[in-house]
Amino acid sequence: MPRIETETKLDFKDVLIRPKRSTIRSRKDVEISRQYMYRHTSRTFPDDMIPVIAANMDTVGTFEMAVELATHKLICCIHKHYSVEEWVEFAKNNKELLPYIVATSGMNDADEEKLGKIIEAIPEINAICLDVANGYSEHFLALVKRTRERFPEHILMAGNVVTGEMVEQLILDGVDIVKVGIGPGSVCTTRKKTGVGYPQLSAVLECADAAHGLKGHIVSDGGCTNPGDICKAFGAGADFVMLGGMFAGHDESGGELVERDGRQMKLFYGMSSDTAMKKHAGGVAEYRASEGKTVEIPYRGKVKGTILDILGGIRSACTYVGANKLKELSKRTTFIRVTLQTNDIFR
Repeated sequence: MPRIETETKLDFKDVLIRPKRSTIRSRKDVEISRQYMYRHTSRTFPDDMIPVIAANMDTVGTFEMAVELATHKLICCIHKHYSVEEWVEFAKNNKELLPYIVATSGMNDADEEKLGKIIEAIPEINAICLDVANGYSEHFLALVKRTRERFPEHILMAGNVVTGEMVEQLILDGVDIVKVGIGPGSVCTTRKKTGVGYPQLSAVLECADAAHGLKGHIVSDGGCTNPGDICKAFGAGADFVMLGGMFAGHDESGGELVERDGRQMKLFYGMSSDTAMKKHAGGVAEYRASEGKTVEIPYRGKVKGTILDILGGIRSACTYVGANKLKELSKRTTFIRVTLQTNDIFR
């Protein structure tokens, strides 16, 4: 018989952060950089790293985006569709930025082979991301173990999952940073196509607790539509926050620039969308459904303004709860529930 969990699960929209007495005089006094020690490696990101990551989507995780993000000490997960030659050319001209960059791989043999060539050609890369839609697959766990054995010194990020027990399994199998989120992204349709998912705030709360008990880390991946959502993710215990839609639509983003009714727009699509699969795999295989959509979003110019808006929001949230450093935010956060679930209305 199917099992029903009746405990309420929440998304970012369902809560606000309660303000607390603060002794902080100015937002500029808040320290928002982080440094972590990882379970499986002694490597780290730079000391001044700010734990906000651009998603490994080809409309977001571009080399151009990486350059601008690194200027502000943010991380970029580069999408997996660049060639080895393009990687080498980029690295030759941007060696000082490589510590802020993550190389991405998928599950097939060609992805694994290309990742090996990239790491061999560019040893300065510190971090690898293994990205699949379903992190519960036994095949994915086998990939995680192979990758950890092959690259024992690299920071390994992998997912996606949404439950504590799977976070623990991935960490024990070699993952340093578990990607948390199934279906919350603005161009992800997994929840509509499959009925599978988990409200993102509750996923972060539960998965962070599981990860930290094993000296692992998590990245909240998806569901943030504004700086306040990012602050809620950090408040819930996320060590990193990954953004797709918030970094889309800029000069540094991928996606075609088009004009609609006199307005400039840019394409933004999920990596399981018809658009992405036609572009990179020749189309959607008959045995699967597209689990992403393609949208046109207003052209937003340079990404610098968005970066500063995000960082300003994080600093401001810290001042509201009296957190002198970003690492104190989760300890200072109390969430207030502001929405009612359907069950509550009829209770």
